[in-house]
This record gives sequence, C-alpha cells and structure tokens, in this order.
Amino acid sequence: MHADASQAQAWAEWVGHHVGPVFLVLWAALLVLASAAFVGLKHGGSLAARSPWPRPLWLSLFLAIGACALLAAAGVFAGMAEAMESGKAIGLFDVRLSETLARELSPATLRSVALATHLGDPITLTLLVVAVSVLLLVRRHTRLAFGWALACTGGAVFHRTLKQIFARVRPVHEHGFAVADGYSFPSGHTTGSVVVYGMLAYLCVRLLPPRWHLPAVLAAASLAFGMGFSRVMLQVHWASDVIAGFASGLAWLTVCIAAMEYPRWRARA
Repeated sequence: MHADASQAQAWAEWVGHHVGPVFLVLWAALLVLASAAFVGLKHGGSLAARSPWPRPLWLSLFLAIGACALLAAAGVFAGMAEAMESGKAIGLFDVRLSETLARELSPATLRSVALATHLGDPITLTLLVVAVSVLLLVRRHTRLAFGWALACTGGAVFHRTLKQIFARVRPVHEHGFAVADGYSFPSGHTTGSVVVYGMLAYLCVRLLPPRWHLPAVLAAASLAFGMGFSRVMLQVHWASDVIAGFASGLAWLTVCIAAMEYPRWRARA
C-alpha cells in the first residue's frame, strides 16, 4: 500500500512537471479514439442497412454496445469516487498533482487557461443551448429541439444531484486567475461540456452534409477534453473530479443519443 501511494505521488510530480506534453499526447490519443469510434459506428450503420440480417438484431447489437459503454462509465465513476478517501492512491495523486501545478505553472499560462475555460462556463453553455433550440425550432426540427433541450437540461440536473450526494471539497486555488465555489465532485465544466458539445456534434451528424460529420465529432471531443483539462490546470478541481465528469457526461450522453436514435431504428425496422 505504501509503495502504491509513493508511486502515485511520483507520477503526479512527473505529470505536473510535463503538463504540456501530457496534454498533447492525451489529446492526440482522444482524436484517434474518437475517429475510430465514429468510423466504426458509421460503418456498422451502413453494414446494417445493407445486411440481410433482421434489423432488430442489429438494433440489439447497438443497444448492447451502448450498455457496455454505460457500464464502463459507471465503473470509472465508481473508481474516482473512491479517490475522496485521502489514503487511496488516486486521492494522493490528486493532492500531489494540484500542489505541483501550483508551483510549476506560470501566471501567463494560468491566465490563458482561465480565458479558455470560459467555453465550459454554465452561462456559456446555457446561451448555446438556448440559441441552438431557437434555431432548430425556426428550421422546424421540433423533435430534435425537444431532445436537445431535454438532454442538456437533464444533464445539468443530473450533475447537480451528484455534487450534492458526494459533497467533496475543492482543492485550494489562490492564484486569482479562476475562482470556483460549491462542491467539487464531479467537475461541472467537464460534465456540461461533454453533454452539450457532444449533443451538438450529434445534431451536426443528423443535419449537416457527411463531410462535416467527423470534424464536428472531433471538435466536440477537443472542446470537452480541453474544458476538463483546464480545470485541473487551474487547480479548481482534482484530477479525479474531471475523470468522473467525463464518465458521468459520457454516460448521460449515451443515454440521450440512444433515446433519440431508438425511434428511428424502430421505424426503419
């Protein structure tokens, strides 16, 4: 146990000293995974449309994939929830990483990150939700507008409920470039960005020409990842808060997209 704790703290020190390269490597890996997942799902949908197999069978397959994604997200969230026990390796990693970033990051870096993180602010996401809802209604996409608004609003309620349940205290952040209050777990900027930008990418896939589909998915993934990473760099969230935010946001996003796609698959079947 002592060895695990020491190793976790050593890793936290290393990440804190190399936060820029770590961000770029993780971002590149995310883009590769997002591209592979999008191409795989799109290819699977095309294959299902041409396949002699009954469509209910394909629908069951896609639902099973969604269920696996939900279970994986739930497992990650549960693991991060254990980090709130100070003796756990993940919790020690959280503390040491926050302390290291506080020493290593320059004021110029913190100022830039603080500016970028506003793209995940509740007011920014709320204005985006309202603007897209109005645009969809004007274009007579009533069902999409309802699904979009319900997914984003429900995600916010879901997130607030989780915060009240876990009631985790935030890390100390005295640099003055960002101020955050309330509970810490899971990260609201991360969860909100995953849901809102993820749903926006879904709308782009539904409504825009195919050449815009993959760029929309990659842009949404980049924005959500950037918002989560920025909260750790600004020391307003523990790393486990952000990982849990990704997990809870992806779980909710999966449920919402599945709920909107299911009637379409049923109609085709």
